[in-house]
Amino acid sequence: MTAPKIARVTADGGLRLEASGSWIADHCDALQALIDEAGGAAAAALDVAGVERLDTFGAWALARVRGEPRAALTGVRATQAGLFAAIERLPPSLAPPPFRRARVADALAALGRALVDTGADLVDFAAMFGRLAITFARALRHPEAFRLRSIVHHLDRTGVQAVPIMAMMTFLVGAIIAQQGFFHFRRFGAQDYVVDLVAVLILREIGVLLVTIMAAGRSGSAYTAELGSMKMREEIDALSTMGFDPAEFLILPRVLALVIAVPALTFIGSIAALAGGGVVAWVYAGMSPPIYVARLSEAVSLAHFEVGMIKAPFMALVVGIVAACEGLRVEGSTDSLGRRTTSSVVKSIFLAIVLDGMFAIFFAAIGM
Repeated sequence: MTAPKIARVTADGGLRLEASGSWIADHCDALQALIDEAGGAAAAALDVAGVERLDTFGAWALARVRGEPRAALTGVRATQAGLFAAIERLPPSLAPPPFRRARVADALAALGRALVDTGADLVDFAAMFGRLAITFARALRHPEAFRLRSIVHHLDRTGVQAVPIMAMMTFLVGAIIAQQGFFHFRRFGAQDYVVDLVAVLILREIGVLLVTIMAAGRSGSAYTAELGSMKMREEIDALSTMGFDPAEFLILPRVLALVIAVPALTFIGSIAALAGGGVVAWVYAGMSPPIYVARLSEAVSLAHFEVGMIKAPFMALVVGIVAACEGLRVEGSTDSLGRRTTSSVVKSIFLAIVLDGMFAIFFAAIGM
């Protein structure tokens, strides 16, 4: 078998291509090179008299060489005419039919994947909760297992250093709630009840929820990033190899610091929010601070304060567990670290809101 070739001949009638050799599938690489070489040549004719062997692949390759519009075909042997005729009947290009997506099937598949992922998240959450409970119980039996220095370090980061931003944000939220309350309640002559609105909302719901959301964005994301970076550098695997429990050394101190810090921040944030409402009541509505404080003492009961403070450690626990779960899921790429950090914040906020709703139903059922 001789290799396929193409010669270019320029005559009075224009450019003519002369094919020779064996145009069969065994020479597919060479045929593809010839197609690329002859592409765009705008030949007037293609002479195939020198083609010794031909199969369907070769006939298709010669059709590609002829280009669009197709050049005249000359020198066709009787034994090859059938192949050329079959290729001639094909359209210039064979585009694949458009893929029709089944929207209902896609929606059901997406729903199924979401349910499977949710189930996996719940299983991981429960496993992490049980792991932390066992580690905490073991530390209670052996107090020297508590990483006190690590707890204090993380308490400083998640609690003390977060006081300014938490106080400022809750102060502004309390001021906004009071301003909107005075603006709308004034139409009905009920502006004195704005103090009740601010006090109940802040102490029962907004204060703890706002602090938890900010803790999830500030501390939860940091926990996930730290644990994820350790996972990427195989530091967690190294701890396990040396016989140390990563939950005791890395996760429990962070979660305990968060459980201690969030109630304290909730208390500080609630006071700051009430102060913001008092400033607006004084400047915007002309209610003096002594009157505002007196109205607060009438509107606020110990139960309102207890409701908010009871919620705080549970919400902090949820944020810490989700952050730990997502951190340990990080794989060996920075893209995975970014996705898990984002997922940690979103899931923490979602679960905190769901938990707040469950607490609201529970406290309403018991009359608090």
